[in-house]
Amino acid sequence: MRTWQVRDVMTTDVLSVREGTAYREVVEVLAGGQVTAVPVVDGTRQVLGVVSEADLLYKVELLGRPRQRRVFASRHRREAHAKASATLAADLMTSPAVTVAPDAPLPEAARIMDERQVKRLPVVDDLGRLVGIVTRGDLLKVHLRRDAGIRWDVVDVLRRTLGVPSGVVDVAVHRGVVTLTGQVDRWSTRHLALRLTRQVGGVVEVVDALGHAIDDSPMATLRPGATPAGVA
Repeated sequence: MRTWQVRDVMTTDVLSVREGTAYREVVEVLAGGQVTAVPVVDGTRQVLGVVSEADLLYKVELLGRPRQRRVFASRHRREAHAKASATLAADLMTSPAVTVAPDAPLPEAARIMDERQVKRLPVVDDLGRLVGIVTRGDLLKVHLRRDAGIRWDVVDVLRRTLGVPSGVVDVAVHRGVVTLTGQVDRWSTRHLALRLTRQVGGVVEVVDALGHAIDDSPMATLRPGATPAGVA
């Protein structure tokens, strides 16, 4: 089964800035590229951090306001005031950057975004060099796949991975919703068929209309009078 990876949906023509890029120029790059953040890279394209609109807005919010001295000022507040006074990308950026590899599966990228509360991830190679960027919107592109392509992948999973003969299971796909109809040999085969179908790129939901001839589920042997699968 083909697993969709970050490289399949990422943008490779990536805007970036250097550590010495001035505040005004960073604003111009964001506005001109109609993006909300850019990676900060060194001379070898290694990602050092990310500058976002949020980092730049501290200058709008705080610059010129008297700084109140607080004994127990939070780390976030200290960083905010530092960025409000910063003039170069190196001092404006959030570092280290949260990155992802191009061969990472899409669910992994989505998990990283959720856990780290970021909207985009610079994509880096094994040496940490910038090769692309992936956003939340990019991850949703997998759900723009045509139904025919999804169906082909599901049929391929059933035949090659599970060894289900052609014609045993009918696969219907409508707007990403997959319906599996038919009867397979065992509960375990049915269980795997449903689980692997859910992992196919672009699948929104799986409707289970499958049956099975032999119940080899973990609970089967616990039922009164049950006979272990394969035993006459």
